[in-house]
Amino acid sequence: MRGREPPRFGAVRLLVVTNDETPVICSAKGCRAPAGYALVWNNPKLHAPDREKVWTACAEHREPLANHLALRSFLRRVEPLEQFR
Repeated sequence: MRGREPPRFGAVRLLVVTNDETPVICSAKGCRAPAGYALVWNNPKLHAPDREKVWTACAEHREPLANHLALRSFLRRVEPLEQFR
């Protein structure tokens, strides 16, 4: 996927798994900042209970993205990215 923008869905960019050379960027739409947090979530209407989806966030977007997920009762936890990897 080198040289291509990650796919977008709604207000967030879908997480693209990267190798150690490529920095993980924030999932907020339009943000290109390095991510520092993993927002782990699950939509119980669509996903099995053991499935975990992940958005990444920079410090500026951690709270708005977490609030978006929490409002829908999707947010499970927020972790520093270095602990998540």
